[in-house]
Amino acid sequence: MSTVTKYLVYGPNDTLRRLPLKLFEQHEPKYLYKYNATEGNDQIFVAVYEQFEKQINATITVTCIVECTKTHNRIEMKKAGGRMGFRGSSLSEEKNVESDLVDFIMDFSKRFGLSLQEEVDDDKSSEDEDES
Repeated sequence: MSTVTKYLVYGPNDTLRRLPLKLFEQHEPKYLYKYNATEGNDQIFVAVYEQFEKQINATITVTCIVECTKTHNRIEMKKAGGRMGFRGSSLSEEKNVESDLVDFIMDFSKRFGLSLQEEVDDDKSSEDEDES
């Protein structure tokens, strides 16, 4: 199971710049760091989200990195924490923070006509071929 999710979002520059601002406005992170490049007007946002899951008695942490360039946004989410394995009944219908972020990105892209692509690592696909 992969704990890293990557997306590329293409579209008009103004709309791409609004995506991280609206994301962090709607889903406020626990920590947020913003970097503005001196050349190229690129921006990088690093946001850390934490959510305590009472049913499994564990904290889930999601680190979301958003790289904004002139032509696209690259979004990378790394999930950590929680518990591995089966622990009885499944979790309730409450959504976790990672699925909330993915839903927001997909909805924003659809509403504003942006092109959204999930980025797949070549290393993982070559490992799958080796196992076959």
